[in-house]
Amino acid sequence: MKNPSRPVTRFVTGTLVASALGLLAGCATVAQPSPQDPWESLNRGTFAFNDNLDKAVVKPVAVLYRDHVPPLVRTGVSNFFGNLGDAWSAVNALLQFHLQDAEENLARFQLNTMFGLFGIFDPASDLNIERHREDFGQTLGRWGMPTGPYLVLPLLGPSTLRDTAALPVDSHFDLLSGVRPVTARNATYVLHGIDTRANLLRVSDVLEEAALDKYSFVRDAYLQRRQSEVNGHVSGGRLPPSDSGDGQIPEEPEDAPAPAGQPGGAPAR
Repeated sequence: MKNPSRPVTRFVTGTLVASALGLLAGCATVAQPSPQDPWESLNRGTFAFNDNLDKAVVKPVAVLYRDHVPPLVRTGVSNFFGNLGDAWSAVNALLQFHLQDAEENLARFQLNTMFGLFGIFDPASDLNIERHREDFGQTLGRWGMPTGPYLVLPLLGPSTLRDTAALPVDSHFDLLSGVRPVTARNATYVLHGIDTRANLLRVSDVLEEAALDKYSFVRDAYLQRRQSEVNGHVSGGRLPPSDSGDGQIPEEPEDAPAPAGQPGGAPAR
């Protein structure tokens, strides 16, 4: 009698082997790394690992989610997680002394929580209350902490030394971290990750077709975006609302041919 676990075991083993090979291949020394990316050899290996894992597991699950979950439900899920992010964004905007942004984010959170069934619906957008995505990495940048070298994190994707240092703070104050029991919290994180990846399916397809070097394209897009998120406020400019979370490339609707993000990135915080 066949063991039903064998196909699953072979699949997982194959995924890990392919990812490990990608990691080893990417660790070849880069002759002249970019000044912003002195750890490019290591970063390329981690990027290859993330990319292989995305192709084998994350993207197929996201495609199933997109194809089999009704759009209205998916919109509600995205709205719910976006609403939770508005609370922490309001705190970071206040820490940066962006008082109008803090007020608007707080108004969005209160309105959508009370009248949008805990954020499943988005009446704040219907009232033209703008969303301003802020995280602790941006707050550190606002007060002068340098970006530091570019860094690709396993599973989480593009980051910088500054943004990586900010991750524990973002994680600690993430409202999802308070969900209990732990199994429910972890399931919520998984749902958030799947929803985020599903929203990036079209973007990642454009990246596959357009970029000669995916790694460089994602790196340059990420660094440019993070710089604009910090410097746009410092110089007095107002940036359009961001749909990304926790330092990822902006999420875009599936029908929007926009700059690509990191496949299989982490849940927004």
